Amino acid sequence: MRKYETVVFDLDGTLLDTLEDLKDSVNYALEKGGMPKRSLEEVQAFVGNGVKRLMELAVPDGEENPKFAQVFTDFKEHYKIHCNDKTAPYPHIMELLEELKKKGYKMAIVSNKFYGAVQELKKLYFEGYIPVAIGEKEGIRKKPAPDTVLEALKELGSSREKAVYVGDSEVDIATAENTGMDCIAVSWGFRTREEQERAGGKIFADDPLDILELV
Repeated sequence: MRKYETVVFDLDGTLLDTLEDLKDSVNYALEKGGMPKRSLEEVQAFVGNGVKRLMELAVPDGEENPKFAQVFTDFKEHYKIHCNDKTAPYPHIMELLEELKKKGYKMAIVSNKFYGAVQELKKLYFEGYIPVAIGEKEGIRKKPAPDTVLEALKELGSSREKAVYVGDSEVDIATAENTGMDCIAVSWGFRTREEQERAGGKIFADDPLDILELV
């Protein structure tokens, strides 16, 4: 008797390693605005709550900075074009999706990345595996609110009781909790296992193929 029917994935740091492309777009926008660039470690610490929050943390003084709106626009325009320069699925992700599909699991992506980029990356990497992908958009609260996950479950015709959320950060752990779903935390993403344990993570996958045993 299988435990779940549906697997909902976070995107950045869970399915795809997007960090280098995010860093490059952040630094392009900062440099254009005459601001100091950020290291890979800094960008890694800033991600998880959507791109606006990423740029608030990257820009000195955040939204208080008079150049913030322009820098944020420059970032989005650059990232739209360059979101796939260095991005790639983590090792064994495609094998995991192949197996889940073969076994008949329903799958979705729910991300705080902006909607257009989520659709673009889904199309590039996960077409044929994951039919539903939801990113940040107007009129729906982003994670850790449950809204985007509930929207994905509705589109799949799934119930939260039979679904599990897979993610790599404190935002994902809180999202699963707020939605009333179980959570599998992954240790290969943007937050360490220790950070996720502190955030309440209990079930861990150290390799994507471990997820097959957990669902």
